[in-house]
Amino acid sequence: MQYKNLEELIEVIRTLRSENGCPWDREQTHSSLRPNMLEEAYEAVDAIDENDLPHLREELGDVLLQVLLHSQIADEEGAFDIEDVAKELKDKLIHRHPHVFGNTKVKNADDVVVNWDKLKQEEKKERTSQMDGISKSQSALMTAQKISKRAVKVGFEWDKVETLWDCVNSELREFKEAVEEGNKTHMEDEMGDILFAVVNLARWHKLDAEQCLISANRKFEKRFRKMEELATKPLTEYSFEEFDQLWRKAKKETQE
Repeated sequence: MQYKNLEELIEVIRTLRSENGCPWDREQTHSSLRPNMLEEAYEAVDAIDENDLPHLREELGDVLLQVLLHSQIADEEGAFDIEDVAKELKDKLIHRHPHVFGNTKVKNADDVVVNWDKLKQEEKKERTSQMDGISKSQSALMTAQKISKRAVKVGFEWDKVETLWDCVNSELREFKEAVEEGNKTHMEDEMGDILFAVVNLARWHKLDAEQCLISANRKFEKRFRKMEELATKPLTEYSFEEFDQLWRKAKKETQE
């Protein structure tokens, strides 16, 4: 299989960064492109959530653009190029799939994950703590999930779900006490404990807390938009009781 378009795309990026290329592209650095990498990745995820394949194709192209730009900049600095990126990824995938490219036997996907983690640990010998290697740029919710899962891998787990529920309820009580004290710093601390405990509750039940919140956000936005459609006067003029009735009606009409 030939990858003519991919090769031509790499050359396009090289041209854009050249002396006679685009002034904007020439000015970019790894740091300046950081927001673009995040934005394009999120837009690709949006396309996945919408199950919009033409949109996904476009957004994956935008993600690829970021990869190629960073690789070209690194090439100009003498650090690495896109070929090095591809080789490192290829070698990693082959090494971490010995059940495909070697003689290791696995029974199911769970075995694959166990082997992957073991091989990754062997590769990253500089990491001495379970907390090493966790991204500092991802959302706090995703970080909480990762921290929780890493701790569980070495046996730091609740003995039973009832104990976890006790922890959640205890954190709620402690937050209420902080509110009564009027101490904002204490309130922030206890709210963080509530959120972390709830993330553990989601993990215990094999739920992705990030996806749960994304779904909740989407559901609330949909119902609020329906409220705006159903409103017979400006929302700012609604009383609590009227809002409650309007919300119930919007909820009923947006049930899927």
